Amino acid sequence: MGKSGYSKLHIAMFPWVAYGHFIPFLHLSNKLAHKGHKISFILPKGVQPKLENMNQYPNLIQFVPLVIPHVDGLPPGAETTSVVPLNQQKYLAFAVDQTRDQVEGILGALKPDMVFYDFWFWIPDLARQLGIHPIFYVVVSSMIMSLGSNIRTLTKEMTVEEVTKLPPDYPSSTVKFKAEEAAALLFEAEDFGSGLSFGERIRTAVSGSDAIAFRTCRETEGPFCDYVARGYGKPVLLSGPCLPETKTQQLDEKWVSWLSQFEPGSVVFCSLGSQSVLQKDEFQELLLGFELCGLPFLLALKPPQGCSTVEEALPEGFQDRVGGRGLVYGGWVPQEQLLHHPNIGCFVNHCGYGTMWEFLLSDCQVVLIPEIGDQILNTRLMANELKIGVEVERGKNREVPKESLSEAIKFVMDKDNETANMMKRNHAKLKQMLSNRDLQEGYINNFIQALQDLSNRKSKLQNKMNKPDDVW
Repeated sequence: MGKSGYSKLHIAMFPWVAYGHFIPFLHLSNKLAHKGHKISFILPKGVQPKLENMNQYPNLIQFVPLVIPHVDGLPPGAETTSVVPLNQQKYLAFAVDQTRDQVEGILGALKPDMVFYDFWFWIPDLARQLGIHPIFYVVVSSMIMSLGSNIRTLTKEMTVEEVTKLPPDYPSSTVKFKAEEAAALLFEAEDFGSGLSFGERIRTAVSGSDAIAFRTCRETEGPFCDYVARGYGKPVLLSGPCLPETKTQQLDEKWVSWLSQFEPGSVVFCSLGSQSVLQKDEFQELLLGFELCGLPFLLALKPPQGCSTVEEALPEGFQDRVGGRGLVYGGWVPQEQLLHHPNIGCFVNHCGYGTMWEFLLSDCQVVLIPEIGDQILNTRLMANELKIGVEVERGKNREVPKESLSEAIKFVMDKDNETANMMKRNHAKLKQMLSNRDLQEGYINNFIQALQDLSNRKSKLQNKMNKPDDVW
């Protein structure tokens, strides 16, 4: 790791109460524990059993349970976003804000060197009172941090043009929102508990930090990370994507058996993420798009609103028409393993940040259907800047027409299409670079060194302050 004289760190982790945050914080924890650092991971009491099997270093990573109080507006026993719709998550944020005294007791007893957090605006003041470094850890892209109200204030009174206007010196003319997507940005102005809008909550949390850490690398998001650093005037640390080791277990026989019917690289796989629940008409239009493309397909989709199974939501006559070439599955699928099956040649997805890193390490062609803010910007980075995939063109009411979906799939799967081949080459180069163990090791080692430098500066300052003055 370079310099001598560095002791092992003790780091507390306190992420937003969503599995899309717990898991990346735990991936980082595993990387840090692998280097011998101690982790205290604060999380709701009921979540611990669900994450224990992902803790690779139980001797160094300790889960610390938090009791989330009930507040009006929350379902009984709610601890995470998995049981709370987006429009009620302000109550969940408020409930966790009520645990400040619990968290103060935990941090006061544990005395970590630093605490990694995201949505908790009150952590910086609390941490400093206890002599702990507050580090804001971002598990979504740096683009949303660059364009959201984190650097500028957005209000509901703004016009569409004002909301979507690029801020000065923003590093891209193509990674941006369209006018019809202004609502995705205006979420920043919505109430998000404790009298703060979502944007105010994040801005307060970031501005109070000693450093901003991103789960990314310069190879994909360098200019945007630099932009955030300039905007906040704070150090920006990059942990690298902190991907877990590729799982070696075999794909379940039911998937192997079904996929084996088809040619290598011929199957289209679709997964739109655990949070995506479509209306029935959207669900059916999507299925008709896959039918129209003429290729074999495997769709992992939740049942649409108002339906208990995917089977009851299928378009009329759909199963008869597609026969054995299409499978629609409503349960959980091993996405990462499926992406590495040789017969899957195209991945249709929402471009959530975790999924993005998974498909970057695959050989699949990529078709993107983003839904919400960060997914939209991730998609524009992939399609417009890095040129490794295509975005499905939506209709005037933001619907996904079956024709647009079918055309996008056929476009990337056309072996004679030079643009599609160029995307495949770009993807292969990026995959090769990101798969390099030395690159990943370099990021985590530099990240740890930056944290140790920060910790050492605090120790030196405390020693100086503790020395008696020469003169009164």
